[in-house]
Amino acid sequence: MSQKMLESSAISTFCDSVAAMFSAGIQVDEALSILSESSADKQFVQICAQAHRSVAAGASLSEALEQTGAFPSHVVGSLSAGEESGRVEEVLRGLALYYNEEARLFAKVRQSISYPAILFCIMAVIIAFAIVVVLPVFADVYTGFAGSLTAGSFSSLNVSVVVGWVALAVTIVCAVLCIAGSILARNENGRMRLIRFFEGMPLTRKAMYQLALSRFTSAFSTYLSAGTNVDAAMEYSMALVEHRGLRAKLKQTWRFMIDPNNPRSLQQAIFENNVFGTAYSRMLTIGAASGNLVEVLSSLSDIFFDDAVDQIDRTIDNIEPIMAAFMTVAVGATLIAVMLPLIGIMGSLG
Repeated sequence: MSQKMLESSAISTFCDSVAAMFSAGIQVDEALSILSESSADKQFVQICAQAHRSVAAGASLSEALEQTGAFPSHVVGSLSAGEESGRVEEVLRGLALYYNEEARLFAKVRQSISYPAILFCIMAVIIAFAIVVVLPVFADVYTGFAGSLTAGSFSSLNVSVVVGWVALAVTIVCAVLCIAGSILARNENGRMRLIRFFEGMPLTRKAMYQLALSRFTSAFSTYLSAGTNVDAAMEYSMALVEHRGLRAKLKQTWRFMIDPNNPRSLQQAIFENNVFGTAYSRMLTIGAASGNLVEVLSSLSDIFFDDAVDQIDRTIDNIEPIMAAFMTVAVGATLIAVMLPLIGIMGSLG
């Protein structure tokens, strides 16, 4: 059994490919056989081959994927519901969209960490150059002028060294943290840790909530398209939410929906708990009334995702000038402190 989960992009490719072959009339075992021979990814090929053997032995597609251990419970559960309702192709297409969005999310997380990491590394090199190369040159020049540094000049040079080393230390710590984040972003567990960290940061808190909403609505849409009833789809989708704040709201929403004394509809419960916001709750109400709930949820998932990406982009855009200002102040303060001894020397010569 495979112990490593497939990447979101690979899951999306798998679901989209199998759905396309289903649409063309190709059976499950043949589709898995084709996939096991048409990829350069060794892990992907091995997983498809293992699933093909399970299906050939009489297992359903959902059972075969569960036996590989490479697919999340969300995929297995959705496919199982789709098999019971006879809507496997629709479920596969929904899963393909869901994990394609998740792959985009993780790519955005990597970008939001990698970019600051590069800038911090460049800043560290510049500040280190100023301390290691520039300061000794000035010290030699001062010694040549005055024979030796006076007490005041020596003190000023020490200030410049301290300022430079403090700036360098802060820059290196920030660079190491960003590099560690980039390494964590290479696997699913690490990415989820980073997302939980960003949930508590003021600049990214709202974006993380929007991303969690996008994941929830996409999963909800997938379960509904598989024929799952609204209450059960709500429960299953809620279990996939990692965001603590959103999960608390969804739990309260679900309690409202199953309240034996005063049960609310999905749209009413979501509105009362302010899960989506007023405008998006109205969209949900219109979708439910017109019989297009699945389509509206899919649209909302795209809206929430795009909104979160825009917020992350704005955060990155705001970080760049802050980092540039920090580097300018650090290097400028160091060089100004270096110039102080020269002022003292020129005053004594005058």
